[in-house]
Amino acid sequence: MTKADADSKASEWRGTALAVLAVAAVFNLLGRGSGETYAVFLLPLEREFGWSRSQLTSVYSVYLLVGGLIAPLVGTLFDRVGPRAVYTTGLAALAAAYLLASTLTSLWEFYLYIGFLIGLGVALVGMVPASGLLSRWYHTRLSAAIGIAFSAVGCGTLLFVPVAQALLAHVDWRGTYRVFGLALLVCLPLAALAVPWRTFAAGHAEHRRRHRDAARAAGWTLPMAMRTPTYWGLAGIFFLTAMGIFTVLPQTIVFLIDAGITPVVAATVYGITGMLSVASVAGVGFVAARFGYRRTVTTSFLGSGLGIALLLAISFHAAGWLLAAYVLVFGLCQGVRGPIVSAICTSKFSGPKVATIYGTIYAANAFGAAFGSLMGGVLHDVTGGYRAGFVFALVAIAAAATPMWVVRELREFR
Repeated sequence: MTKADADSKASEWRGTALAVLAVAAVFNLLGRGSGETYAVFLLPLEREFGWSRSQLTSVYSVYLLVGGLIAPLVGTLFDRVGPRAVYTTGLAALAAAYLLASTLTSLWEFYLYIGFLIGLGVALVGMVPASGLLSRWYHTRLSAAIGIAFSAVGCGTLLFVPVAQALLAHVDWRGTYRVFGLALLVCLPLAALAVPWRTFAAGHAEHRRRHRDAARAAGWTLPMAMRTPTYWGLAGIFFLTAMGIFTVLPQTIVFLIDAGITPVVAATVYGITGMLSVASVAGVGFVAARFGYRRTVTTSFLGSGLGIALLLAISFHAAGWLLAAYVLVFGLCQGVRGPIVSAICTSKFSGPKVATIYGTIYAANAFGAAFGSLMGGVLHDVTGGYRAGFVFALVAIAAAATPMWVVRELREFR
């Protein structure tokens, strides 16, 4: 092969790798971004049906729990049937969920449509298949690529949450659900037919070589991974982080409204924190390469803890500067751990079963988020306020930082 041919081939691979990253990010945006609009619908549904806060937040817990239970299966499906079936099925589930939610009249329907179907759809288009795809096209820059894909969650939050809040003012909550469902339905044929899934699934030539080598050497399996401290350390970080963050996050908009902030401003604040997370999550791979994983993760935990402490302060006095400080600190640290955990997992356990292994670790994130969301609602109902939830979240965040310091492989990971 001549130098010109080699350069042309390298350019083609780079272009395909960028396209893979863009597609993974867009699907993550559609899934998690639309899923995070749950917080906007909490008050309208509470007012119309009279459901308790714990009943409403437990629906969000179901959504997260379903995603966690399905994540290992998603990894296995991705390894066996490829991305086209996984992504299109997920998008179809999301479209059906929102269209059906526009007709709900009882709590069990809310659990089924927004809990089960949204959890299923988000899992099928989220970070488990994204990590499987990206690991086939990125090696030395995998953490940066995963960070960019993760940042799409913040973009989705910024896009969908304020739009949902604005639509609620014009077409009520049923109409808003219907708009989301129809928009996702329009995207379905594009996802099925316009994306070159076969090319994406094949991977870069280097990936194909490493895949063959790993297959011949048997590579990592889930039972092998589960016998390592690294696996349980990563799962612990995901579980405890999500538990702390999601004790607070689902009720943030309602908390701010109860504190005297207008609904549109509260939704915008929620969206801006997501927007700020875009830059930090997208750049966390580069920061970790410069300062190390342990320092980067620890600093992000300090920032998340400070953000929650600021919300606690707002519960006593809703000063504008406290709100601004919360948006800045919490937003810049939100989601930073996700790309690092994913990068460590895909690097440590690379091989034919990496999507399956990552799926089980990602499940810990969903389980922690589900438990935290439920605890946030229960603590609100028991105490009549949000402060107990904030304290609980602070304890969880402090515990989440521990594995990066006590697990030797994580402490020394480069």
